[in-house]
Amino acid sequence: MVQDGATPVASYPFVSREPLEPPAEWAQLRRTCPVSRVTLPSGDEMALVTRYDDVRRVLSDPRFPRPTGEDSARVAATESGGLFRSAMAQAIPQVGEAHLRWRRMITKWFTAKRMAALRPGIEAMADQLVDGMVAAGAPADLKAHLGFPLPVWVICDMLGVPESDRDRFSYWSDSMLNLTRSTQAEMDAAQDEFVEYLRGHVAAKRAAPGDDLLSDLITGTDSDGGTLSEPTLVATGQGLLVAGHETTANMIAKMVAMLLSDRSRWERLLADPSLVRTTVEEALRFDADPGIGMPRHLTEDLDVGGTTVPGGTTVMCSMGAANRDDEAFADAGEMDLGRSPNPHLAFGAGPHSCLGQALARTELQVVLAVLLRRLPALRLAVDPARLQRVEGLAVGGLRELPVRW
Repeated sequence: MVQDGATPVASYPFVSREPLEPPAEWAQLRRTCPVSRVTLPSGDEMALVTRYDDVRRVLSDPRFPRPTGEDSARVAATESGGLFRSAMAQAIPQVGEAHLRWRRMITKWFTAKRMAALRPGIEAMADQLVDGMVAAGAPADLKAHLGFPLPVWVICDMLGVPESDRDRFSYWSDSMLNLTRSTQAEMDAAQDEFVEYLRGHVAAKRAAPGDDLLSDLITGTDSDGGTLSEPTLVATGQGLLVAGHETTANMIAKMVAMLLSDRSRWERLLADPSLVRTTVEEALRFDADPGIGMPRHLTEDLDVGGTTVPGGTTVMCSMGAANRDDEAFADAGEMDLGRSPNPHLAFGAGPHSCLGQALARTELQVVLAVLLRRLPALRLAVDPARLQRVEGLAVGGLRELPVRW
């Protein structure tokens, strides 16, 4: 796969013994083998890229799409190969002008102006969820009470999904991010339920459009007068849910854990709440368990960090490893709440950078501000070393976050 006989790594993703610390392999590979071979849960191989400049270059190159075809490596340990080769991924245009038109139709829902309009509603949701956690009493699992429900409430509201269906969306989102947790039969059943629900939801919105993103996509056209097909509408709903829920839900818990594991960080924020915005950016950069990364399929040979990677190779870009690169960030191994500028790659880069990053940032900023205001005495209820990571999913996170106040 990679020239010059790079030493294969036994398996990927890597696992750290400490829940809030990065895997040792990140630094080792950046130093000695920035383009290495790894074996995925599927058993297939990929080329893993770990240095900041290399990751940014591969992600930003429009020639290299997400791997969706039979000629690309499978990620998940199931017959289908997981999220990146799913029917959803194939229904959404991945390259060229069609992809750009699709993005343009959606990005107007994630502008700074719209985020500002959404912020009061998100804050009210966060306050409501904190009320519930406080009523339940300490110790409490902040992820279950706040981190997990808030993003699904927000994205379901944007999609016009009734409150009564929110819990079902959480289950379906998990199924799409499976690496090793679910069997193929379990994944297929969940996917069939998910698609069937969204088909009905699209039909209902077509008959009676509302003030929501799906209604807008159903009734709207692109600059050429084109509309989205039903499969693309369904896949878009799936994609927005998965991207808008699971990653942010886990990031809320990880961000709070980072801040509470070193009490001086929390105290600094209490003393200067104006640091909330830069703290969110630094938590995104400093994330020691962001997930498996972002794969790309090379359509031609590419020189990466002095190594020739042949066309036809599937490359995994480790944004987490890149974000800890000392060549890109001063004192990369330290969490600096005031770091600015902070050009981290948590949301990717280039034509496939995260569509919902403005929404994720807004949710993280609101949650942090609400917690500082409502629960200034917040602290971990367990030793940080006892926190346990989520396993078997393409995104990284903590199983729970026990807290007191």
